[in-house]
Order: sequence, then structure tokens, then C-alpha cells
Amino acid sequence: MVDQAVTIRTRRFLTNRLLSRKQMVVDVLHPAQPNASKSEVAEKLAAMYNVDKQQVSTFGFRTAYGGGRSTGFALIYDSLDALKKFEPVYRQVRVGLATKRERASRQQRKQRKNRLLKLRGTAKAKGAKAKKEK
Repeated sequence: MVDQAVTIRTRRFLTNRLLSRKQMVVDVLHPAQPNASKSEVAEKLAAMYNVDKQQVSTFGFRTAYGGGRSTGFALIYDSLDALKKFEPVYRQVRVGLATKRERASRQQRKQRKNRLLKLRGTAKAKGAKAKKEK
């Protein structure tokens, strides 16, 4: 992508000391492109605020009708530890700082719950264990 084609402006800047971060609305002007990637925006913000790219979290971008302009939200954490402490896990997974928890599908969990409802007492533990082994 052409580096010069993307212009970034921040507004509604707020320093949030309780969550150890700076938060802002980001306006991205990209007249020659359909959109600018979140990683590209994060790199430019990191350069603007003299922080590491991993400390920047960008999300919620919407392209304006007609294209050429997008608006989203950015959080710049004071440290990587603060990011890992306060940022939701699903956003950490998106940028590769955490791994997604593996679990059965929603339908399988509901079916298992309903099977266990038919059992009483210690049979529930045995029923859950027997189904896991299969």
C-alpha cells in the first residue's frame, strides 16, 4: 500500500490514568484506497506517540459512505502489562497477544447440559465423564 495515501488525525483525545492509557477517536483519510488496515493505522499512531506498535489497540472502524474516509477508536497503553491487564481477551487474540480458548460448539454445550439435566446426584459427574471419553 502507498504510505503517503493515508492521513491520520486524532480527536477527542483523553488520558485515562485509571486504565493506564490514552484513548481517542481516529479519522483516517484514504482517498486512493478502499480502506486502511488496522495494523497500518496502529503503526502510524505508534510513530506519532512514540510508543511500541504492540501497545496500540485499534478497533471499531467504519468507512464513510462514498469511501475515502474512515473513523474508528484507538487505545494507546502506557505499557504492554497494562494492555494485557485491561484489554479484553478477544482483542488481544486479534493482535496475537493471547490464544483463543478452545471449547465445544454452542450447540454441543447445550446438548450436554440437557443430557445432564436428566441425571441426578453423582450420576451427573459420571455422565459428564463418560461423554468426554467418547
